[in-house]
Amino acid sequence: MPKNSKVIQREQSHEHVTESVADLLAHEEPLDYKSSSLNVGAAVGKKVPGIEVPENDGRPAWNSKLQYILAQVGFSVGLGNVWRFPYLCQKNGGGAYLVPYFILLLIIGIPLFFLELAVGQKIRRGSIGVWNYVCPRLGGIGMSSLMVPLIFIQFTSGLPWHYKPECDKSSATTYFWYRQTLNTTSTIAESGGLNIKMTLSLLVAWIIVCLAVIKGIASSGKVMYFSSLFPYVVLVCFLVRGLMLKGSVDGIAHMFTPKLEKMLEPQVWREAATQVFFALGLGFGGVIAFSSYNKIDNNCHFDAVLVSVINFLTSILATLVVFAVLGFKANIMNEKCVVENGEKILGYLNSNVLSHDLIPPHVNFSHLTPSDYAEVYSVIKTVKEDSFGQLGLEPCVLEDELNKAVQGTGLAFIAFTEAMTHFPASPFWSVMFFFMLINLGLGSMIGTMTGITTPVLDAYKVQKELLTVCCCIVAFLCGLLFVQRSGNYFVTMFDDYSAGLPLTVVVILENVSVAWIYGTKRFMQDLEDMLGFRPSIMYFYMWKYVSPICLIVLISTTVIEMAISPPGYNAWVQELAQERFQSYPPWALAMCFALIVVAMLPLPIVFILRHFNLMSDGSNKLSVSYRKTMMKDISNLEEQDEARFILGAKTGDAPLSGVARKPYVTPAGNKSLDPNCLSPNVCYGTSYQNPAISPTTPTTPTTPLTPLTPESDS
Repeated sequence: MPKNSKVIQREQSHEHVTESVADLLAHEEPLDYKSSSLNVGAAVGKKVPGIEVPENDGRPAWNSKLQYILAQVGFSVGLGNVWRFPYLCQKNGGGAYLVPYFILLLIIGIPLFFLELAVGQKIRRGSIGVWNYVCPRLGGIGMSSLMVPLIFIQFTSGLPWHYKPECDKSSATTYFWYRQTLNTTSTIAESGGLNIKMTLSLLVAWIIVCLAVIKGIASSGKVMYFSSLFPYVVLVCFLVRGLMLKGSVDGIAHMFTPKLEKMLEPQVWREAATQVFFALGLGFGGVIAFSSYNKIDNNCHFDAVLVSVINFLTSILATLVVFAVLGFKANIMNEKCVVENGEKILGYLNSNVLSHDLIPPHVNFSHLTPSDYAEVYSVIKTVKEDSFGQLGLEPCVLEDELNKAVQGTGLAFIAFTEAMTHFPASPFWSVMFFFMLINLGLGSMIGTMTGITTPVLDAYKVQKELLTVCCCIVAFLCGLLFVQRSGNYFVTMFDDYSAGLPLTVVVILENVSVAWIYGTKRFMQDLEDMLGFRPSIMYFYMWKYVSPICLIVLISTTVIEMAISPPGYNAWVQELAQERFQSYPPWALAMCFALIVVAMLPLPIVFILRHFNLMSDGSNKLSVSYRKTMMKDISNLEEQDEARFILGAKTGDAPLSGVARKPYVTPAGNKSLDPNCLSPNVCYGTSYQNPAISPTTPTTPTTPLTPLTPESDS
């Protein structure tokens, strides 16, 4: 017990106690045992609150549940849903890819997304504060989740509205993208200077982001109503318009036709796990930051399932749109191929290279259909087997056009835009499409910036507007690297190396710190206190065993993939008007590995500094509401012991009738802990500990404190 407590002062006093019990108690503040947070003697079935977080603790809050859900959806649903998921679906067996993706969404995505929502809502801090609270030695998790977005931030928005065939060696859109919009160099070593148009676009983009987040969730929440809903309007319009195009059904049928043999390939499962991991925005800090502005009793389990399902359905919707449009494009390209090769055959017939007897009588070259061409092609290939290669005829198979994999900017700015040039009123659809991409990027950037600013605002007294402006200025200056003429190659580099491995390590440490260090049983009890019901036992096993194992396998395969795959990029060769793979020069390789090291550097540094007590554990940065709650519990404890002393009972005696006794609770939940420690930082007992009186054994003020060991779930 603290030395300045009333009980200790009276024990050390030599004055004889002459007052009556009634007189003594009359001077004490009445103690309402029924409302005390230490009371467990209430009626059976009555819920005893764990953490009491005042609604007026000064932390901003969402105006409505809808605003919060739209913010989480806007952050998780991003550009990857539009151009990454359809590419992976096309590459990995169409409908067969959806099976491993959905399975991994259930066993990795939803549990980990639920975990981040829960810790953010429970502790009401940003990523740094949350992991300092759960386990100070692993406080570097929050710093790494802050570093990764700072490195990864890139928001370029070049808008090629109109396309003209300016190069015979490539398509109009490909040439316009590389030579007009990006004006790219041939190698990453050639800087080429800043692209003025792209630089201005980057500046405008960051001004929009700054205005959206400058007031925190008060401003960004309102922006989310538009930025989160508008992409769905555009996607539905594109789907309706796409289904009216010739060949769209071919594209959708290609998407849903499963190639079951692909499901047996480990690469498909690895890419599905990676996509699940990044689709929900895990590890960036935005999920935790958004959730920290919720009420303590918000049903975050419902939110986790709802946002995950919306994210999955959005990916399906975007894939339907992409495949419908690509089916239309494939039909256009296939018909063009048939016409060009039909003209070649007609020329061979007129020059007597081929005999007219080879052509079936029903074939009309003035209206040559793909099926007729396929028949003619097969006949010529059979008859002219020896010299067929010299004729230069192409098979013109629709399936081959559909299988031409495109991803990333190649899908958004080349394949999709090339298809839109064949749309009626193509300028209108181009404006809609790129405006949708801007809103998708804006929603993701709002979440990313919130994940950066919230931990800083929680830890330091900084003006919110000034911090936001400074972050946007720094991000714009860093983004100048990507708007050089060689900037597209750096975008590829950062995409491959700055997020993949570091974020996976961050998330597995989040999982381990909660499930194995803080304790899964304790965390489940916390959730029951928050939600009013106990989540499914499935989450216990997912957090404790399944998710960590899956993440370890994912990290291992990622490292193996990086080791066996030559690091390089696809460079645009001006002479050939084509992309060619090139290896990174030595300085670029060093930059690739520096991205990985810098992003993960806070993890070992914070661990070492706090292990040797060279760095504060961050407990002084806890919210005022938590410190009030802990001091209230300690105050109630002292009053109970004082009442027992006055009534003539020793601190180690059995409690008086009517005075219920409850084991100590931590701010982390309604869970019995070691009575010698009130610290929730169960990694080690050096945080905000308070000497306490054991309810079972007499103690003296000089009794040493015993550090609390991690909870065992066995």
